[in-house]
Formats: sequence, structure tokens, C-alpha cells
Amino acid sequence: MTIAQKTPQLDYQMPDIAAASRGLYVNGGWRPSHSGRDIAIVDPSTGERLTSVPDATVEDARLCVQAAAGAAPLWRATPPRKRSEILRRCFELMIERSEMLATLISMENGKALRDARGEVAYAAEFFRWNAEEAVRITGEFGIAPSGTNRIIVDYQPIGICLLITPWNFPAAMATRKIAPALAAGCTVILKPASETPLTAYALAAIYEEAGVPPGVVNVLTTSDPGSITAEVLGDPRVRKLSFTGSTGVGRHLLAEAAKHVISCSMELGGNAPFLVFDDANLEAALDGAMIAKMRNAGEACTAANRFYVQSGIYDAFAEGLRKRMAALKVGSGVDGQTDCGPMITRKAVEKIGRLVEDAKTRGARALCGGETPAGAGFFYPPTVLVEVSASSEMAHEEIFGPVAPLYRFETEEEAVASANDTEYGLAAYVYTGDVARGLRVSTNLEAGMIALNRGLVSDPAAPFGGVKQSGLGREGGQHHGIAEFMEAKYIATSF
Repeated sequence: MTIAQKTPQLDYQMPDIAAASRGLYVNGGWRPSHSGRDIAIVDPSTGERLTSVPDATVEDARLCVQAAAGAAPLWRATPPRKRSEILRRCFELMIERSEMLATLISMENGKALRDARGEVAYAAEFFRWNAEEAVRITGEFGIAPSGTNRIIVDYQPIGICLLITPWNFPAAMATRKIAPALAAGCTVILKPASETPLTAYALAAIYEEAGVPPGVVNVLTTSDPGSITAEVLGDPRVRKLSFTGSTGVGRHLLAEAAKHVISCSMELGGNAPFLVFDDANLEAALDGAMIAKMRNAGEACTAANRFYVQSGIYDAFAEGLRKRMAALKVGSGVDGQTDCGPMITRKAVEKIGRLVEDAKTRGARALCGGETPAGAGFFYPPTVLVEVSASSEMAHEEIFGPVAPLYRFETEEEAVASANDTEYGLAAYVYTGDVARGLRVSTNLEAGMIALNRGLVSDPAAPFGGVKQSGLGREGGQHHGIAEFMEAKYIATSF
């Protein structure tokens, strides 16, 4: 594999890095941290420093809670139509500035520009969708079975929300939480990943321009997330924690939230199986595999992590996948010709390399890729491994990179059992020409989301979330997303 070393094609809109890193966003204004310290932001394509952002302290966290608490009564009382119009304006501004946002994502995250553009469109859609849902929050009215009283159920904002988002989708993971929270009438504190905070700050400026009042959205970055999280969750005014990230961190946050009996939504790790049966359309399965594996270069919780391919189609699928993966261009994220950008950090590359080497020692063969390249940046080549052992570490651990391991199976029962042999249950993919089999397998797979003859499962209009160790609650969907940010209040009356 060779990494493009030429100057990237300048077919993008250069963002204002200085504006995106001007300070913490608290109560509608920009400010330095109490400590005066900064966090360096690195370009994964080069390993060089892009800029820095403030490193927040517990004092800054207290200011965020104070701002969110001060803004809460007015925002809660804002008519749903007014909230809806503000959310719609957030969507419109994101679309207007999509090129700038996409370039910023590519610069700090490393993902290919075409992926970043797709992320911005996806992220903006959460504002449009929740703008429409904000005016459709209704209660319930009924008669008690005894006939002696009426039952009224009112849905109210849950309160101040702490939102913690990962680095792999710096725009979408933020808007997927902020949009329904604001639609429900909540105020929020966002803590984006310290690797990719520039997008979150750029979006904060857009919210302000769209009319989100001061204090409704607050954004802070920190190198000490444990102390910040404990401080915020320890304040009795904070009533909700929504987290997207690893299962290990999720367990820790659940324990912290349990101390204060705080409602939690958790979108955690995945180990998605991709099942291909002999009767599947080969080209369609390969198309889906490339989307499910290579979206964001494999750095996605929904990424296909284990490819189970039935024996009759195994060799053809392996060769087809090899050709497609080997043809991908690896290079700088902002190069418009790049298909696969760098990984987020050197540590991420080292983890991928360790998993690949472990698989090789257990009998796997690399049809393409499989070796860490030399040079600047955090790159790993698109890789296809065949004859991978079920005992390999990558069969049980998220790869989070552009590596597709193939496992051979004979029967449907064997495939389902292997797919379910994991503590995770976020997403799964099934390719078959038999509709009955597809529905049967989808029913038997232990995952919160199934893509049947599709390589993409995410949609703002559908409930996103997993089962088992992959999380709690749902984001998005017709009512699921907003429901996570509301409390049901029961009123008994005899009228």
C-alpha cells in the first residue's frame, strides 16, 4: 500500500480554525478555562498540531451547570412551535455551511472528505427531524378501570442533561443528542471528545446564530473527564446522562450516575456480524460490505466487525472484497480523491496491528493490506483476512479500523450462533435472497438494529441503540429519541 504524499486537491472550503478554538462555550459566550491550560488538537493525516482548545476544570463545569440551570425555566416555557423553528434554523445553517463543517471534521478527525460530507448531512437531519417532533409531544387521557377517576399523563422535560460524545462522528453524535433534548425543552452541557472538539465548537456558534438562548447549550473540553463528569453528575439539578462511547467507559459512568439516581442513555460498543448466505446477490452483498465496513474507515460502532460467509459463496465473496478494498485510495482526509483516511491516533493504529498479527498467528491470511505502513500520519491499509479463527482476538474485540476478517460457515444455525457469541448487540447485517430466512435470522440475531440486504442501518427517523452490553435506551425514531429526555407525570382527578 502507498499513501498519497502529494499536496491534497484543494476542493474544499477552509474553515476558520481560530474561531472554532476560541474558548469554552458557556452561557452564550466564549471564555478560557480557569486553569489557563490548553489541549493540543492533532491532524491525524500528518501527526502535526492543528491548534488547541481550553482544558476545562471543575470550576468551569460548575459554571456550565449554573448557566444551564439559569436558562432552564425560560427554555422549558418556550412554546413548542418556537423551539421547533429554532431547531429548523439550526438545520438550515448546517446545510448552508456543510462544506466548512465537513472540512473541519476531516481535518481534526482524519476521515475522508466524502465521508465527512455525509456526516454533516446526517447530523443536520437530526435538527430537521426533531424540529418536526417538537410540536408533536402529546400527553394521555383515560378512565381508570374502576371508573372512579380520570388518568392524565403529562410529559415534561427531564431537566439539565450531560451529553458525552466520541471522536468518530464529532457532528452527528452531538446533534443526535442535542436536537431531541432541546426539542423536549431541556438545557444541556456537551462534553465532546478531546481529540475532535473543533466541530462541537463550530456547531455551538451555529446554534447561537439560529436563536438558541444563552445557557441552553454549553460546551466544554477537558483532559480530565472523570473529575468533570463527577462534578456535573453530583449536582442535584442535573437529571440526565447521555453517553456514546466504549462499553468500559459506559460501565464506569453508569456507576457514577447510580450514586445520584440519574437517568442514563448509553450507546456503547459493538461487534457487528455481517452474514452472507449462499443465495445472496454477490454484488449487492459486496456493495453492502464496503459500506458497512469502510464507513469512516471502519471507525464506527456499527461497522461490520465479523464477516460470516457461507461456504458456497465464500471464495467469490473473498476475492470480490479483496479487489474492492485493494482499489481504495489511502491519503489525507481533506484530499477529495481519498477513500480511506487515517485512524484517529497512533495508539489506534497499534491496536489494529496487534489484532491483525494475532489473527495471522492463528492461521489467517491477508489477501490485501495487513501491514502498518511507515511514514507520517496514523494510517492503516484496507485489509481483507481469510480463514480467520474464531479464537482470534478480533472475533471478540472491536477492530475499529479498515480490516475485514472472514469466517466460513455451513448452516444457518451455525451462523446465528456464531453471530450471537459476543457480549455486544448493537448492529448486525444479513444478506440472503430468501425473504423468510432473512426475517427469521433477523429475529434470532441478538442486536438492537438489523440491516437486511442493506449496508447502512442508521437513520434519524429510526430508533438507534443496542442490547446486551451495547447500551441502554434509544436515540432517534418517531418518539424514542425525545422520550429519553422527558419524564411522565401522572395526575389523578375525579372530574
